[in-house]
Amino acid sequence: MKWVNSLLLWCLLSVTLQAAEVLNMAPDFTLAEPLGKIHTLAEYKGKPLILHFWATWCPYCKKLQPGLESIANTYKNTDLQLVGISFNENEGAMPGQTLKKRGIHFPTLVKGESVAKDYGVPGTPTTVFINRAGEIMWVTNISDPHDPSLNAAAEFILKK
Repeated sequence: MKWVNSLLLWCLLSVTLQAAEVLNMAPDFTLAEPLGKIHTLAEYKGKPLILHFWATWCPYCKKLQPGLESIANTYKNTDLQLVGISFNENEGAMPGQTLKKRGIHFPTLVKGESVAKDYGVPGTPTTVFINRAGEIMWVTNISDPHDPSLNAAAEFILKK
């Protein structure tokens, strides 16, 4: 009987660990830029990726974006990628133009409600750090553009 209990425990742990590994993988997505160019998660395969979930009406997003842009500029000679995903926008919002007016140059994808749901995004801003293997390493709602943990997370996904 001990052997059966051990086997059952091993099976349960094995399934649990496999499920945990699957949950750590970044969910696939297909979204468009404001002008229609399509992007998928697959195009970033093998590259460290920062996904910034945001909305034009969000003051904390506006505060954070220069810090994310700074990180992208710091690592511009690497393969680090930074992509915005706009969601829960007001009617007539223009996310791409809003970023340009703010002096922000990273690309943004629009109509990201389903992707935000797939990533479990609780609100704006949410920033997701994904390593080269496609694993989600860190999810944060930090809005302080000078928070050193943002840069540390970028360095971490560059190495993994």
